Amino acid sequence: MTKLNQIIAVEKGVKSKSLQDINAAHAKVQKPALLAGISRTYQPKDEEGEQLPPESTRVQVQAEDVLREVSASLTRLFDVTATKDWANCQACADVTVDGRILVADAPVSYLLFLEKQLAELHGFVKKLPTLDAAESWSLDPSTDWWKTDPVRTIRTKKVPRNHVKAEATEKHPAQVEVYYEDVPIGYWTTVKFSGALPARRVNELLERVEKLQQAVKFAREEANGTEVTDQRVGDAVFDYLFG
Repeated sequence: MTKLNQIIAVEKGVKSKSLQDINAAHAKVQKPALLAGISRTYQPKDEEGEQLPPESTRVQVQAEDVLREVSASLTRLFDVTATKDWANCQACADVTVDGRILVADAPVSYLLFLEKQLAELHGFVKKLPTLDAAESWSLDPSTDWWKTDPVRTIRTKKVPRNHVKAEATEKHPAQVEVYYEDVPIGYWTTVKFSGALPARRVNELLERVEKLQQAVKFAREEANGTEVTDQRVGDAVFDYLFG
């Protein structure tokens, strides 16, 4: 018995050949000279007249032959496509992850949809923001945010100080240099918060998406292994159209 995946494998080639055949047929019937023929003979007015050989041109393209060629090519395409579409109505498989059926009896068209959506989800999850690895984070139950341990830092203020480089004398005033000293005036206690995710959580999500992607691919392969019944619709269609 033919399998659905075998029909899918040949469908592209059949479509391509049918398109080429249609284009070739269209080109043939669009050239009037190929469809035209002529036969003529010459008879002089009297026996002394010039004798000329007969002339003839054969018809090179017959429209009915072109219709038969088109019919034969498209009949194959119609049959292959019908066989695939009829089989797709019956081809189903379960999407199973770790022994658990997530989607039962999923048709091929839905499995293809799932594959596309999961590829986009994989890209989305991969770009999720993660917590800064340089910090130590814990979950705050009151806000449901991640937070760091409090860090205490000193707040300072620059206070001018005088440094006497030379004492005053009777002849010269004192030489004084002004400099600034950082003097502690208070303390900052800082706690950082974040709505990002731990890298471990993102990796777990990626692993789940990838597992489901594999399960969907396996299910699609299983569904595509369904045995098909060859459909013969082309003959009826073209017997009506060109018969």
